[in-house]
Amino acid sequence: MGPSQPLLVANNLGRCLGERWLWRGVSFDLAAGECLGLVAPSGAGKTLLMRNLVLLDPCQQGEVRFAGKTPAEWTMPTYRTQVMYMPQRPAALDGTVQENLERVFELAVYGQQHFDPDKIESWLQQLGRSPDFLHLQAARLSGGEAQILALLRGLQVNPPVLLLDEPTASLDGDATTRVEGLLSNWLQQPDHACVFTSHDTAQIHRVADRQLNLGDFT
Repeated sequence: MGPSQPLLVANNLGRCLGERWLWRGVSFDLAAGECLGLVAPSGAGKTLLMRNLVLLDPCQQGEVRFAGKTPAEWTMPTYRTQVMYMPQRPAALDGTVQENLERVFELAVYGQQHFDPDKIESWLQQLGRSPDFLHLQAARLSGGEAQILALLRGLQVNPPVLLLDEPTASLDGDATTRVEGLLSNWLQQPDHACVFTSHDTAQIHRVADRQLNLGDFT
């Protein structure tokens, strides 16, 4: 990847529901170290755009590139290790939090990585949680605890680009501040960037370097 090449490029994306375009002509570049705040009225399709960026939904118009290559050129499993989507309501598997974290490394695409308990406990400390959090049953977590699990699950595999869909929606003020701090530290590492959505406009102003308003593309 060249020094000035953006990590993620969206070119002329569009999403149609029935006969109505929710948005079209959406284009942006995402540079290393940058947090892009994705804003729009409720129901305008912020989540749908994020799903398009990882091709969970097919692109009806336009294309996406990571490090200059299309998802097909990367192959889809590899592309999704580079550009990772974190939904607002993450799923948890049976077992403890730690077992959920460890299970990620059973996937072939993460075969060269391994579970690092020291790193996880360091992040938990930054989030104001004790190591006992790892022993909680994932299926019984509160909404906020499930969001913390999802964040840890994503960060541990070190994707260059995170697509964060309301990642603190179920957290209280203190926990939200801690998550924002952890993400800020993560963004300072080389070749990391994120797209962030939130209904809290003050939060967008805190965390985002710039904003993309989907309302401008209807």
